[in-house]
Amino acid sequence: MKTRSFDVLLTAISPVIWGSTYIVTTQFVPNFAPMTVSMLRALPAGLLLLLIVRQLPQGIWWLRSFILGALNIAFFLSMLFVAAHRLPGGVAATVLAVQPLIVVFMAFILLASPIRSLSILAAVIGIAGVALLVLTAHATLDPLGIVAGLAGAVSMACGTVLSRKWQPPVSLLAFTAWQLTAGGLLLVPAVLLVDPAIPLPTAGNLFGLVWLGLIGAALTYAIWFRGIARLEAAVVSPLLFLSPVTAVLLGWIFLGQRLSALQIAGFALVIGSIWLGQRAGGKTSPTKQPQTAEAKAGA
Repeated sequence: MKTRSFDVLLTAISPVIWGSTYIVTTQFVPNFAPMTVSMLRALPAGLLLLLIVRQLPQGIWWLRSFILGALNIAFFLSMLFVAAHRLPGGVAATVLAVQPLIVVFMAFILLASPIRSLSILAAVIGIAGVALLVLTAHATLDPLGIVAGLAGAVSMACGTVLSRKWQPPVSLLAFTAWQLTAGGLLLVPAVLLVDPAIPLPTAGNLFGLVWLGLIGAALTYAIWFRGIARLEAAVVSPLLFLSPVTAVLLGWIFLGQRLSALQIAGFALVIGSIWLGQRAGGKTSPTKQPQTAEAKAGA
């Protein structure tokens, strides 16, 4: 039980740090296009980890690395920024918050994990909490933005479940390096076709990019994939609710943004949903799946 609690707390670090993305991006790299920031966040971090581990994918893991890199990073971030561009931030965050609910059903389809009513209840409460945290009375809806947000949520939900299903025969750092590099490479064409030229970075820009890349990508994805390997997907995914909570708290602490009574209620609902999500996962921590013959052959 103590090991499981440690795994949950350690995994929770990732969404907490991801919650700093908004304030770091707006305060330190506001002159960089969103897709460019995403590419510079993923690709250098992935290449750095590759230099450390000095291990490339073999066999089927080339394809799997690019599939996971697309789902967890490239496609997810692309849809995220489409949703953020076409929807108010609160609406986009609420739409993306359906991901833990999608994970419950994807885990049933791909991993034969049972669908627990408590997991569904936890996800619904978490979505309601995020809505109270970030929605405003004047929020407007755009159909394309809604579709993009849902597509992004489905993308990372699939990536989360497949990362659990496809446990690689290599170290966690190598697995993280493969996905970040693949996702960053997939973003390069989008940056070249859509975004303007990369501006000459200032000292503030460099700090922001280093934070987003080394801390917000290399470190956090390694921790996140470790959690996925050790915990059920339905236990890990509710932790993502911590990202909007962190974003709101950082805005309150550093930007002087006010917290309303509804936002405080939303905060309480999110914490309650995470607690329910952990109870829904049971008291035992699934161990790492054994390597299949296919995975060993790929190694």
